Amino acid sequence: MTPGWLVIVLGCVGQLSAQILNITHSRDLKLLEGRLLRVLSRLNQEEEFNTLLVYGKECVFHSLLRNLEIPAVTVQSGSTDYDWNFSTATLVLSCGYDAENEQNSYTLLKLQMARRLIYLDGNSEPEAVCMKYSLKEQHNIAMVKWDFDQSDTFYSCRFFQAPNYVEGHFFKDQPIYIENFKNMRGATIRTAPDSVVPRTMVYRDKRSGETKMFGHLAHMMNTYAQRLNAKLQFINITEFGVKKASVMDIMKWAKEDVVDIGTALASSLQFRNLDTIWYPYLLTGYCLMVPVPAKMPYNLVYSMIVDPLVLSIIFVMLCLFSVLIIYTQHLSWKNLTLANVLLNDKSLRGLLGQSFPFPPNPSKHLKLIIFVLCFASVMITTMYEAYLQSYFTQPPSEPNIQSFRDIGNSSLKMAISRMEVDVLTSLNNSDFREIAEDHLLIFDDISEQLTLRDSFNTSFIFPVSVDRWHGYEEQQKLFAEPAFYLASDLCFNQFMLFSPPLRRYLPHRHLFEDHMMQQHEFGLVKFWKSQSVIEMVKLGLASMEDLSKQRNVEESLLLDDISWILKLYLGAMLISSGCFLLEILRCGERCKRLWQCRL
Repeated sequence: MTPGWLVIVLGCVGQLSAQILNITHSRDLKLLEGRLLRVLSRLNQEEEFNTLLVYGKECVFHSLLRNLEIPAVTVQSGSTDYDWNFSTATLVLSCGYDAENEQNSYTLLKLQMARRLIYLDGNSEPEAVCMKYSLKEQHNIAMVKWDFDQSDTFYSCRFFQAPNYVEGHFFKDQPIYIENFKNMRGATIRTAPDSVVPRTMVYRDKRSGETKMFGHLAHMMNTYAQRLNAKLQFINITEFGVKKASVMDIMKWAKEDVVDIGTALASSLQFRNLDTIWYPYLLTGYCLMVPVPAKMPYNLVYSMIVDPLVLSIIFVMLCLFSVLIIYTQHLSWKNLTLANVLLNDKSLRGLLGQSFPFPPNPSKHLKLIIFVLCFASVMITTMYEAYLQSYFTQPPSEPNIQSFRDIGNSSLKMAISRMEVDVLTSLNNSDFREIAEDHLLIFDDISEQLTLRDSFNTSFIFPVSVDRWHGYEEQQKLFAEPAFYLASDLCFNQFMLFSPPLRRYLPHRHLFEDHMMQQHEFGLVKFWKSQSVIEMVKLGLASMEDLSKQRNVEESLLLDDISWILKLYLGAMLISSGCFLLEILRCGERCKRLWQCRL
């Protein structure tokens, strides 16, 4: 009997112990869930989230979902098979340090800055966990262990310190997540400048021997590095077989994670996706920079001021005054002939502002007509004299180029780089196709084209961004007269974005975008642009010299300037002489007839 009773007693004790353990575990689990709910509540107060993403197999986080009224997505496999397109703020929960094994690149990018709370069950070390996530460019990491309900201890990753995590207590006023990159503690930001003036001008400081930059884009990069307590590290571009980096080279290096942020600007015409291009730094147009037309020669001024419409009105007035004078002088249409109307002496001389014999004993109506004729002559002569005086003082310019097809009719060629030609051709730009190929001067090396443009060579037309044109406009204020003007109606693109290339998983991308926006809001970018010409002069990239080709302006009119008028005058004199000879011949015939009649 004794062994039997002993077995029964031991069985009852074991069953009772199991029930006690289950009750204890259940109470511990509920206590842990309660603490974690308080953690989620605090995280929601610090920064609201609207969606939960749970990685890993069953753990305490899954049981929390029953008590939450927030949409949740569970991924037991550790990786999503779709792009994460939720626009709401997301909190990522992981059931273990190795539960998240995301392979979708778009989801990785979208959730890179999301806060992560990791449940550690076992002997996982926070330092190793932080190191693992830092290699994936994910730094908003917090961890709780299985005994969190007893210790109230959490662990947060800190990227720029050793050890790479901190231990905190939930009920103390200690931050769980911080912005790691607001203080990079002297870490480097890799960059490569494209040396396109005036936005990026690289030089070597004589005192320190360090490589530094000027220009509005360079200043933005310099202030960003200072703001994050970081240093700019210029990569050695010669290792990649490049002497002077172009924006295409820098975009390639950003795609290959060689540079963090490129000190260059890529236009929206040069990229198809946003893998390495992000928030725009500039919004501008892409237009033509056209030489200012030459002044019209003085010998063409006389023909220019004679407008056909005005000349027609003067002719109608001549005929009208002739008819009125002929009728009111005799009160009869007897002398109304075509010759008397077109060659009326009083009307012609009156409209030209010359004196003419006044008819004897004129009527009131004739006096009124003569008064109106004199008033018209004063108006006409004053108008043309004002035209001549103003045009001789400041001759008008030759016609501007109004369309892209007009370039083919002009003597100017457009100097453009091969890269720009390839971009415009790939976009099938209709405006560019209107320009004939024989009016294009294509440079394989873009630096040669930029050097020619910077020299203000008025033999060519240049494509230029509106932003770059402002620098040329400031420089031309030093010239005696402008050499170029911006043809705002000749633009390949009126809405073009310029963005600095960034590597895809740059962890402080959001800080850089905020910095760009703030520099524009504070007016610093505008100020830096206004100082570009001065900085170019300091570095020897520009001079105070007047590069405009001043045209020789004669101090007085030359005989050649009025040759057209003299030729017209000579022609009129010949016609008058011919008419005079005809009149003499006609008069001779009349005298001969009269003599014959007398005989």
